[in-house]
Amino acid sequence: MYEWNETHQAIRDAVRRFVEAEIKPSIEALEHGDTPPYEILRRFMAEFGVRDMALAQFDAQIARDRAKAERGGAAEETGERAPRGMDTAMRLIPVIEISRYSPGMITAMGVSVGLTAAAIMSRGTIRQKERWARDLLTLDKIGAWAITEPGSGSDAFGGMRSTARRDGAGGYILNGSKTFITNGPYADTIVFICKLDDGETPPERRKVVSFVLDKGTLGLTQSKPLRKMGMHSSPTGELFLEDVRVGADRLIGETEDVPARAAAKDTFAAERTGVAAMALGIVEQCLKLSTEYAKTRVQFGKPIGEFQLIQLKLAKMEVARMNIQNMVFRQIELAAAGKAMGIAEASACKLYTAQATMEVCLEAVQLFGGNGYMAEYQVEQLCRDAKVLQIYGGTDEIQVSQIARSLLAG
Repeated sequence: MYEWNETHQAIRDAVRRFVEAEIKPSIEALEHGDTPPYEILRRFMAEFGVRDMALAQFDAQIARDRAKAERGGAAEETGERAPRGMDTAMRLIPVIEISRYSPGMITAMGVSVGLTAAAIMSRGTIRQKERWARDLLTLDKIGAWAITEPGSGSDAFGGMRSTARRDGAGGYILNGSKTFITNGPYADTIVFICKLDDGETPPERRKVVSFVLDKGTLGLTQSKPLRKMGMHSSPTGELFLEDVRVGADRLIGETEDVPARAAAKDTFAAERTGVAAMALGIVEQCLKLSTEYAKTRVQFGKPIGEFQLIQLKLAKMEVARMNIQNMVFRQIELAAAGKAMGIAEASACKLYTAQATMEVCLEAVQLFGGNGYMAEYQVEQLCRDAKVLQIYGGTDEIQVSQIARSLLAG
């Protein structure tokens, strides 16, 4: 794939009109008014049929799961469906377009509809999927995927202190705290990842297990939104669990043998590849704004776009845009072939796109000069938003380590 086709462009233009009408006028409230993004996202899902599509896909998946259970093996897929590459393209185009104005909204939606729902859909029982995942996929319920802890940082598993202990009634008692949790303050459904404390196994060798919690559960506290540098339209909070009692029906898969650690790593890979589409939206918008500004901003008697140093900045932005777009196209091509990026390639994708986006944003601010430092100019917001791409889903340093380990193991 080397360019968007006519169908892609039509979808892009429609999403762009929605963004201009619904999101752009709300940026001030989303950025500075503590306004959650969920109602706008629900309107988006309804207008573009995303909600209906999610329900249809969910029902089809449940039917396949039931057929598989009845056969005791793999179920055959039946019915017509669009090519996987087209599915992926249609999913990524809204990410790109919304990220032009509000990358945080994509993070909020992606964690709820993507990470949280996927954790249940990939490892949960049919009953658990129907109980929790359906409402997450439609955004009727807000989801949070809780793995990061105050002392763990990049060592998510090694530094994990949250625990689940078996109680005498066949259930579990959960304790621990989580931080930097997207949607944490407003989440209705929380996937809580912790270690199984059996009283014998050392912490570093304990099983990693996942539970589904509901808002309002006794002993669960959800903090108010944390103040942060950027991504203000993506609410972030802390979770505190003190002797939270849950039944075994809330253990994902309803067994302690579900490989939650491997599932979390799969989630990291998906999260890392998703950064490329967000990065493309941010870079495209910075380039658009910078080009317009270079044409109209006059200094020393002529537009600054006529100065060679400004031209160099614009040229580097365009090179970054092209490279990031090619990474997005690669994801679409892999999906069309029924494949996905492995963890090392996903890490490489995230490392490059996050760094390139940050460089483009800083150059945009510099090109705008003093105006670029002011909140009324959008490049200021995009620059703040872009920084987290180098942090969440694994820092740049973690990506480097993952890529190098893969090379050295080959």
